[in-house]
Amino acid sequence: MINTMLIEKERIDRINENKEIIDDKRIRIITGHYGSGKTEFAVNYAMKLAGYNRKVAIADLDIVNVYFRSREKKKELEKAGILVISSSIEGDGLDVPAVSAAMTMPARDHSFDYIVDLGGNDVGTKVLGRLKPILDHAEVDFFMVVNAYRPDTSTPEGIIEQMEKLEFSSGLKVTGFINNTNLIRETTPQCLLDGDRVLREVTKQTGIPVRYVSYVEELMTEEIPQGLSGELFPMKFYMRKTWM
Repeated sequence: MINTMLIEKERIDRINENKEIIDDKRIRIITGHYGSGKTEFAVNYAMKLAGYNRKVAIADLDIVNVYFRSREKKKELEKAGILVISSSIEGDGLDVPAVSAAMTMPARDHSFDYIVDLGGNDVGTKVLGRLKPILDHAEVDFFMVVNAYRPDTSTPEGIIEQMEKLEFSSGLKVTGFINNTNLIRETTPQCLLDGDRVLREVTKQTGIPVRYVSYVEELMTEEIPQGLSGELFPMKFYMRKTWM
């Protein structure tokens, strides 16, 4: 009887986990500087959203980095009922800047919740050229994933500089930050606190809030600090192999 109650509690907890993602705008464009962990966040976000029986599409528009692309998890994503849109030339690891014309379909079809995994830095945002003319900015969230341990985003000034480059290149305004400050498998709750400290200053200067605090749940052996800016967003390792 006790085991049954525990199982039911875990089920309810999973149902309620990160329910706020439903309230984000229909099209979520996720970007970030090199090493921010944006693709891991994007894939986790898509999987969580699909868990709420939403009609989800994810577009891998990263033509900058040939590693850690969401298209590498196409089978797992499709198994979860997620439509995956990627390069028009198939093949993992291909360094070919080719993007499928299908990228516009979920933007036009309002039955989809659309996640766009955009390439890192201002160069990567240029691929939005085909998509941007049909976007209704009122239904777009432009999330910038930040790892405050990366050299170019370790200070408020550095984050704001990278943000402005992304905004200028994309023609969109960042609507929220993702605190994904980490040391990969050596990540601790202190990493989240360090990122929070830097991003609080960015929010103070720009008015842009921290939307989520993301972390790989299996790495956190200590309690997550209270009072962090943004909603807690526990993740799984989808993109990183066990030996990495």
